[in-house]
Amino acid sequence: MAVRKRMRRLWRRWVPALAAILVLYAAGGAAPGRAQIVVDLELVLAVDASASIVDNTLDFQLAGHAAAFRDPRIIAAIDSGPHRRVAVTLVSWSDPMSFQVLVPWTLLDSADSVRAFADRVEQAPRRDFAGSTGIGAAMLRSAALFGDSGFLSSRRIIDLVSNGTSNIGIRPEYARDTVTAAGITVNGLVILDEVAWLADYFTASVVGGADCFVRAAASRAILDKLVWEIATHDPPPASGRPDRRG
Repeated sequence: MAVRKRMRRLWRRWVPALAAILVLYAAGGAAPGRAQIVVDLELVLAVDASASIVDNTLDFQLAGHAAAFRDPRIIAAIDSGPHRRVAVTLVSWSDPMSFQVLVPWTLLDSADSVRAFADRVEQAPRRDFAGSTGIGAAMLRSAALFGDSGFLSSRRIIDLVSNGTSNIGIRPEYARDTVTAAGITVNGLVILDEVAWLADYFTASVVGGADCFVRAAASRAILDKLVWEIATHDPPPASGRPDRRG
């Protein structure tokens, strides 16, 4: 308990400086002189690996994203952009000190590259679940990835999945405002297995930026939200529960 309290005090002390550094880095792009590939979208897929996530829930997140990228609608969405290519990375997160890149930045510009990415997502390593739910820290760490992606786009999105509210680290509202000020959009996919009102919480405290939205996890929710993010057209009506749009 004492160690946890000490970690929280240190986190609160260094949050303002850390947030500024991460977001300025994200906004600045790659290091000078480094070649960048222009794409229609840079997308961070951030899946929840906190203690509240059980094995089948993490499998739902990873297998669901893998299946979505194998759907022909994803290829069509990529082909609909002016550059006909996007860049995607997959990460997992829990408490402020736990953040792992599961699949590094990958260029998706063909059916083969999309299928290969889907395979890597499905094969992403599982681990023992531990840690609290630090949504704000997850947003800041995800935003920092854009600074060294090797890609360049006017559209940068963090797609954050969770089944709970934030309970440690920087407040999500502060992180969201810092990240969106750098021109990054935060979208949400909520798993309603513990908190029935989680979509409302994400709408108020987590998502932000241009055309942001919250989707409730359902059979086609992952595919639908990816098509919307890649193709930038209105998503079809959600099945069961309505979209929460920002």
